Amino acid sequence: MILNDFVVLTTTGLYCSYGKFYLDPKEMVRDAVISHAHGDHAVSGNQNVYCTKPTSLFMLHRYKKFAAGEFHLIDFNESFTLNDVKITFLSAGHMLGSAMVLMEYKGVSYLYTGDYKLQPDPTCEPIVFPMADVLITETTFADPEVLHPDPEQEIRKLSTTTGNIMLGAYALGKSQRLIRMINDFCPEKRILVHHNIIPFVRIYEQEGFSLGNYEVYDRKVMKNNQENLIYLVSPLVFRSYIRAVNVIRVFASGWKNLQRSNGMELLISDHVDWNDIIYTIDQIKPSEVWTIHGNGSQLQDYYVNNLIVKLLN
Repeated sequence: MILNDFVVLTTTGLYCSYGKFYLDPKEMVRDAVISHAHGDHAVSGNQNVYCTKPTSLFMLHRYKKFAAGEFHLIDFNESFTLNDVKITFLSAGHMLGSAMVLMEYKGVSYLYTGDYKLQPDPTCEPIVFPMADVLITETTFADPEVLHPDPEQEIRKLSTTTGNIMLGAYALGKSQRLIRMINDFCPEKRILVHHNIIPFVRIYEQEGFSLGNYEVYDRKVMKNNQENLIYLVSPLVFRSYIRAVNVIRVFASGWKNLQRSNGMELLISDHVDWNDIIYTIDQIKPSEVWTIHGNGSQLQDYYVNNLIVKLLN
């Protein structure tokens, strides 16, 4: 029997009282199961952190000695138990080390996706679809009108100009994917990477993921070369250089509002769109879908006659 309160959304985060742990808590807790290392899912100060090795490395870089009291490193497809709840990590395809969390309790399985993506990405492990009785899915882009374009066609837009480009992207996950994509599809471009992104790039390489050619940003290089340079920067740097001259401003994101006032649109997302969520539900075949991280109301309407959809937030 599915337990309607197996996980409950609190101000601290998504809590499983049966296992006495939180999934991606927003505040420090005793036992935290972390799906991936983005800051809105992995905060500092938790006593026990259960996560993949890459997630721990990213957290250690960002939070140093405050990353965790103790890390418990879990491989994909490896199971462990917290207070009678069996937990297994499965690749989520969102970024390096990102995990979906399969929880089994009294014969019922609950799958928490964290953030996930279906698009091919050589900079992270591909998504794995298990069967589950309950799918607890992110709904960041759960809107029938949101359909992500082909990422290869999007990245090739950068080759439509020889002008230098300032490319904004999240420092962790998206930046590393872009470096690899530019190398694969825009090989004429020379990539200069802002110094605050480099440590994350090094962790990717340390974990065996080749990104291709890039250089640490050098002001002289940017000043002396007037074409085919891409300066990859984090969102904060991108915003602070709002008046930068002699560059085309581009920001890589699935959010259309972040494309305004830029030189070109670059709609590359690391989240599932509407069709991807429907496909995921078809693959996992849950009896119920619980939604979080976004608005699940349109999914609820879509499945009104044949599937229980519960909004957790």
